[in-house]
Amino acid sequence: MKLILTHEVSNLGEPGDIVDVKDGYGRNYLLPRQFAIRWTKGAAKQVESIKAARDAHAIHDLEDAQQLKGRLEAEPVNVGVRAGEGGRLFGAVTVSDIADALAAAGSTVDKRRIEVGNPIKSLGAHDVAVRIHPEVSAQVRLNVVASK
Repeated sequence: MKLILTHEVSNLGEPGDIVDVKDGYGRNYLLPRQFAIRWTKGAAKQVESIKAARDAHAIHDLEDAQQLKGRLEAEPVNVGVRAGEGGRLFGAVTVSDIADALAAAGSTVDKRRIEVGNPIKSLGAHDVAVRIHPEVSAQVRLNVVASK
């Protein structure tokens, strides 16, 4: 199945990329979540507008990406969440929580660029990856603390 991505999908591509995927993956995952649209001649004309929108939001300069990486890795970021006794969380820390904590610390990052390996379900120090640029990725240290 030939599709045009409208959102970034890990290990597949970025918005505006034309990809060929298995029918089930496209029909059951990408299309219902509106991560992609079906490829047609008419839709292929939209690729340029999708790529232009992607370029408007991207960090173009590699030096800017390196500076942002330095700020993100400089010191740990505190994420306040509700927790019960024994340090167990009510739910898990989401990428939205992490993005909000990073914004409060002065570094605005799109939540779709944050990659959490295993769900964070306990208090303490955790590492997450942030894809800043295709060539630059930062390891951010999180301190998950109980909030009131």
